[in-house]
Amino acid sequence: MQPIDPAGIRILRKAGLEVRSAATASLDCLAPLLGDADAVVTRNLGFPAAAMAAAPRLRVIGSHGTGTDHIDRAAAAARGIRIVNTPGTNAQSVAEHALGLMFAAARQIPTADAALRAGDAGFRERVGGLELQGRCLGLWGYGRIAERLGGLAQALGMRVMVLSAHADPAALGAAGMEAAPDPNTLLDVADVLSLHGVPAEAPLLGPAEFARLRQGAILINTARGALIDEAALVEALASGRLRAAALDVFRQEPLPVDSPLCRAPNLILTPHIGGSTEEALRRTGIAVAEAVVEALGAA
Repeated sequence: MQPIDPAGIRILRKAGLEVRSAATASLDCLAPLLGDADAVVTRNLGFPAAAMAAAPRLRVIGSHGTGTDHIDRAAAAARGIRIVNTPGTNAQSVAEHALGLMFAAARQIPTADAALRAGDAGFRERVGGLELQGRCLGLWGYGRIAERLGGLAQALGMRVMVLSAHADPAALGAAGMEAAPDPNTLLDVADVLSLHGVPAEAPLLGPAEFARLRQGAILINTARGALIDEAALVEALASGRLRAAALDVFRQEPLPVDSPLCRAPNLILTPHIGGSTEEALRRTGIAVAEAVVEALGAA
């Protein structure tokens, strides 16, 4: 299991469970810990079928967060292993991080910092920022994080448009947000596009979508790396189609240092830290521990 907040550890121990933490995610490191494990907790590393095979007693897999796409769900279902997660516990922190990335991209804050440290006195005259007030935030997908980010954007005076198959248009209207009828409408009007969907077989944003996206738009992704065709993103940034982008999630994590993303212009990268605040980690650690204990009791 990966480390979780001490409050969650105390809950597990109070339930009579022995808690072990793996030093790395390699199977060689995990295997000695899994032989008699009844439950595991994983954060962003997931849990593959090979690890399940090393855990013959395993009954519960706890995901420290919302996502379960890095857990081999088919292998778990075949074994009757229950998967539990903690939706919403980090929503405020991720929404605040997405907002911070919006500010950083609109005002080119990381580039400005680097320029000042390098003695580039002309940066201020060469590079201009954007105000977010009055611009349109497009939310592709609408869950707890997107809902909170939309509210934060409205407080700045932004127009908010939502593309979602599940959100109630009447409820969106009551919250002062607009429902986009289709992806093209969202791509046409969004000055800032923030992704909040669930990965499918194909990315939400590929070459065609980047070509359609409003010239000079800003892209934010704090959801899943698989939502974006990363090669198409690099091209959209290099061509100037996008003003800037900011990513907290990637197809491969940790992001390889030789990834083309690391050389793309006007791209801000953070290492999947959206939910890594003291408050969110504590809430999530408690929630996953309680869910594991409950699931073991019901199994």
